[in-house]
Amino acid sequence: MNDGYRPARIPATRSALGYIRDTLTDQNDDTDAALAMRTLRGDDDAFARLMSRHKGWVYQFVRRYVGNPADSYDVLQDTFFAAWRALSRYETDRPFAFWLRRIALNKCRDRSRREIVRRLIGGGGGGDDGDAADVIDPAPDPSMLAESGQELRRLEAQINKLPRSLKEPLLLTALEGLSQQQAGELLGVSAKAIEARIYRARKALFHIRE
Repeated sequence: MNDGYRPARIPATRSALGYIRDTLTDQNDDTDAALAMRTLRGDDDAFARLMSRHKGWVYQFVRRYVGNPADSYDVLQDTFFAAWRALSRYETDRPFAFWLRRIALNKCRDRSRREIVRRLIGGGGGGDDGDAADVIDPAPDPSMLAESGQELRRLEAQINKLPRSLKEPLLLTALEGLSQQQAGELLGVSAKAIEARIYRARKALFHIRE
C-alpha cells in the first residue's frame, strides 16, 4: 500500500556509502576540529570562523585575569596569533576551547611577568614577594558601570590582588564555569589541590573585602 512516503533518493553518480560519507562530512564541517584542519590546509576563512566563535569568552577570561581592557585586547590578539602558529599541535580529539584557554592563560602570565619588569625598571615595584597579581592595573571607574557591573568589577579587582596560585583556580571555576577536575588539568595539578586553593582564595578574599 502506498501511503505517500518516498525514501530519499541517492544520486546515481555516487555509491550509497559515498553518499552517506559525504553527507556526514558536510554536517560535521563546522566543528572546531574540522575548522582547525581546514585552516592547516590553507583556508584562512576557517580560522576567522574559529576566532569569531571563541573571541567573546576568551576576552572575558583575559579581562578578568588582566584587569585592564586595553591590555586585554592586546593579550586577546596574542592568544589567537599563538593559537594560529601552534595549530598543527592541536589534538582534534580534545576540546578546542580547552586548548585555547591554556594558551590564553599562558599569555596572561607572560603579560604579568612583563608588567613586573616594567614596574621594577620604572621604580614602581617596591614589593618583594614577586607575585604577578600584585601589579595588575586597576579596574575602570566603577561609577561608569551599572550596580551589578560595579560589584563584578570590585570582585575582579579583589581577585587580582590574590597570588597567582590562588587567583587562577578561582577564576577558572567560579567565573569561567570549569569543574575542579578541568581546572586541575589546565593548571597541571590535582582536583584536590584545586579545591584547597579555592578554599584559601575565598578565605583571602574575605579578609581583603573587610
